[in-house]
Amino acid sequence: MSNANQEIRNSISGVLVIDKPIGYTSHDIVQIVRRGTHIRRAGHTGTLDPRASGVLVVLLGPAVRLSEYVSASKKRYQAVIQLGANTDTYDSEGVITDTFDVNVTEEEFEAALDNFVGEIEQVPPPYSAVKVRGRKAYDMARKGETVELDPRNVTVFNMELLEWAPPEVVVDVYCSSGTYVRSLAYDLGAQLGCGAHLVGLRRTKSGQFTLRNAIPLQTLRESFEQNTWYQYLIPAAEALSDWYTMELDEEQVDLVIHGHRIPAAEDSPEMARGITLQGELVALLQFQPEDNEWQPKKVFMS
Repeated sequence: MSNANQEIRNSISGVLVIDKPIGYTSHDIVQIVRRGTHIRRAGHTGTLDPRASGVLVVLLGPAVRLSEYVSASKKRYQAVIQLGANTDTYDSEGVITDTFDVNVTEEEFEAALDNFVGEIEQVPPPYSAVKVRGRKAYDMARKGETVELDPRNVTVFNMELLEWAPPEVVVDVYCSSGTYVRSLAYDLGAQLGCGAHLVGLRRTKSGQFTLRNAIPLQTLRESFEQNTWYQYLIPAAEALSDWYTMELDEEQVDLVIHGHRIPAAEDSPEMARGITLQGELVALLQFQPEDNEWQPKKVFMS
């Protein structure tokens, strides 16, 4: 590829929403995207375990600077939970540590789900990427070391029973970023007194993007070979489509890209996305209440 073509590629900014198959790490998918697009700047916005499938949002080019905001967005999962046994990893990859009889009714199970809705304290699984004194918990656990992880606050917006076929049940989980569905399964089993672990996980939504937006990996790979992958690129502004939006005229665009403030209405929200009249992302804007002005925080045009 010529330097001119590479320069054009590196100026491309946007989002690819991919339906990640089981067996791939999130990093594997990012590497496939980098090779296929020839764009070096690429990153995902929320790790999806190799044993999980579903929506993985990959940012390309300057859009990677949106990562901290997109990564913090809400997630939705379809979780398959098996009652009657605990494992050391809280999922089917681990060793069974305890078994129990399952004497739980559907009504009791649904009542237990309600106890996990809201802001809750959750302890991450021992086999997780959480760092303890600079070391990853799963590295310590694999060496037989005792792993004590601090609880963290997460929010579960909704948990709904989709299928009752004990010992397996299927649950829809809508939660904040950073929630471990494996821990929800373990804690649910503990509360019911029958043990439980996760046997399947599919992410159905990440931020504004759902499976309807997601491209199967095989389809994306074929589009790389045919150089038609651009048709799947979503404008960067859409990654934050739930944000308050400021449409900027040409004069305001010029001010913002040079770091100057523009007027804001009283009681504006803390953050907004500034877009051109054509819908292109210009900048993320931060409200300055003392002056009723928008301050450019991250600029994406030059």
